[in-house]
Amino acid sequence: MEKINEFGGLFICGGCNAKIGPGNLSKLLNGLPQTNDDRLLVGFDSTDDAGVIKLSDDVALIQTLDFFPTMVSDPYLFGKIAATNALSDVYAMGGKVLSAMNIVCFPEEMDINILGEILRGGSEVIQEAKALLVGGHSIHDSTPKYGLSVTGTIHPDNILTNNNCQVGDILILTKAIGVGIITTAYSVGETTDENFAEAISSMTTLNKYASEVIVKHKVSSCTDVTGFGLLGHLSEMLGENQTAYLTSRDIPVISGAYECAQELLVTAGGQRNRNFLNDKVLFKCDDFAIEELMFDPQTSGGLLISVPAEYAKKLVDELQQVDQLASVIGKVVELDTHKIIIE
Repeated sequence: MEKINEFGGLFICGGCNAKIGPGNLSKLLNGLPQTNDDRLLVGFDSTDDAGVIKLSDDVALIQTLDFFPTMVSDPYLFGKIAATNALSDVYAMGGKVLSAMNIVCFPEEMDINILGEILRGGSEVIQEAKALLVGGHSIHDSTPKYGLSVTGTIHPDNILTNNNCQVGDILILTKAIGVGIITTAYSVGETTDENFAEAISSMTTLNKYASEVIVKHKVSSCTDVTGFGLLGHLSEMLGENQTAYLTSRDIPVISGAYECAQELLVTAGGQRNRNFLNDKVLFKCDDFAIEELMFDPQTSGGLLISVPAEYAKKLVDELQQVDQLASVIGKVVELDTHKIIIE
């Protein structure tokens, strides 16, 4: 349960680790009536985190929202992380952010100045994104939660969806994984300030800069890695007749996260992801910590990009020129024994 700690900050229980597991969610969504309209280019019948509506031959609207409970004790940092995460769905589609609205849940008895710090952090990120903050909505709740409703724009012909991988594609990841494990470990004093600072830096880095590069290339598919973990979001990207081969040693990891996973400092969300993907994933490497890192829910994670092999090196070079991580982590092949195979 969250409460104010002795320093006036927030206790930790959320981020994208609070996301409802993919199995339960898909069952609910499949039971809802579908919307049939030629203007709806991307709806909830896909696995994308944002919807896209065509306004004209040249302009489509991207709509998304994201909010969650605190995963760090500093309210200002929480605001920055939550806003960075909420904006990411627009960038993953190759769009530009137009405007944002605050979503706030806050306990009536808590110091209102804490909410001020959350909103200050969020506002700074919105300014960095050059988006318009146009309002918001707040309610009293038992625990603090914060996020944004975001509107973006894109040309209808240039939408990047998260389910269009092609056989032969190379997979590129733009942020290290392990932030869920690190924030959990830090909350119980089991990792260093330096490792926590690295995780914070990752979670407060906008995917805007990577997105501005990938839209210049012939990318097949793109998503942002969040609550379903690296393997959960990769699974959504693959077609029925495709397998992704990953090389575990090439996957970037936040410093200290591997050691924390070895000490079983893992998350409930990671276990939900493991249960959902259990029969879809084959680990050829005998390493429990690596497995946990790949199932670990990421808050404000990086972009996972699927790009034809002939364009991969140029894309990596250009991402690195703007200080993005850009790690080649695997490839897409014809269907093998499992949906995802990790060596």
